[in-house]
Amino acid sequence: MIAVRHLTILGSTGSIGVSTLDVVAHHPDRFSVVALAANKNAKKMLEQCRHFHPRYAVLLDEASADWLAAEIRAAGLDTEVLWGVESLEKVGSLPEVDVVMAAIVGAAGIRPTFAAARAGKLVLLANKETMVMAGRIFMDVVKENGATLLPIDSEHNAIFQSLPHHFKGDLREAGVRRILLTASGGPFRQTSLAQLEQVTPGQACAHPNWVMGQKISVDSATMMNKGLEVIEARWLFEAQPEQIQVVIHPQSIIHSMVEYVDGSVLAQLGNPDMRTPIAHALGFPERIETGVTPLDMFKVARLDFEAPDFKRFPCLKLAYEALALGGSAPAILNAANEVAVESFLKSRMAFTAIPAMIEDVMQTVGHKDIATLNDVLAADRVAREAAHEWLACLA
Repeated sequence: MIAVRHLTILGSTGSIGVSTLDVVAHHPDRFSVVALAANKNAKKMLEQCRHFHPRYAVLLDEASADWLAAEIRAAGLDTEVLWGVESLEKVGSLPEVDVVMAAIVGAAGIRPTFAAARAGKLVLLANKETMVMAGRIFMDVVKENGATLLPIDSEHNAIFQSLPHHFKGDLREAGVRRILLTASGGPFRQTSLAQLEQVTPGQACAHPNWVMGQKISVDSATMMNKGLEVIEARWLFEAQPEQIQVVIHPQSIIHSMVEYVDGSVLAQLGNPDMRTPIAHALGFPERIETGVTPLDMFKVARLDFEAPDFKRFPCLKLAYEALALGGSAPAILNAANEVAVESFLKSRMAFTAIPAMIEDVMQTVGHKDIATLNDVLAADRVAREAAHEWLACLA
């Protein structure tokens, strides 16, 4: 008899959340949705509540939650509507929940992800900011509370699949020389540097391989997304910066690789579809159906690789620098990037100004040691203030 896993999905209306629910819908006998949570997309949340009948629905925005509650009552659904960060933490740590999909984008997802780890849940981590901003602290919480952590980013999930089953956190002991983190190079891999000045939000969001939200699409275009993944890999796999190499692979068929000391390189391949890593984590250690189109190697025909260019992608260089600095530097990097991307999407600044703002904020704020989550959140606040000041000067 199959044991049913009871789920909370943080970020249910985003691309990861929608893909998670698609996998869940393929296996109604395996999964039960206890809670759904999102920012303020109440209409999408209502649609999901009608289909999956969760016990709780949570929105960060109070006005959106009020609208949803009224619609839930009108529909006669037995779903309690909550709002705010504290409610996100509540549904992330419910006693009846086994698995928490942590997919709220940005710093807003940190507190509920920590709550899930403190409650000893199986945490499926798609919120990379948790690891970027507070990686060491979060990994300590995971270990201290007996939580289990499985990565959802396609790259980190691929690394997880390519490591030995007995891997306990020591790459050298496992015979690993380095991690090869693949990147598509985004939509501007071959665009001239001069043309990057004129890039529009629409062009930056047009990823050649993946269907993603706006923020992560822009991060892919600047390769900040890969920089954040480097920092994430450092903590997930206890890897030193020199053990993590970024490799541009335009086809996005190899999702990442692990190179061993004997010369072997193990890779995880598949079509660029987030349902694959999601299903791997949801069913772990079993393999379950996803509805993903099987990989046709004859159709792919070729696999290309190239080294990243820091002149074209200065955000990647800034991420490596933040990782080397340590302390609060990654949190400052992330906060400045979030403000920069939001400003670019609103056409308040040029695409090429994104790394300029981040670098200036990192230099202005400096970095400090961090010991608690409050230290991390304080660094985040200070960096955002500095970023908004930079924007004011730009205007």
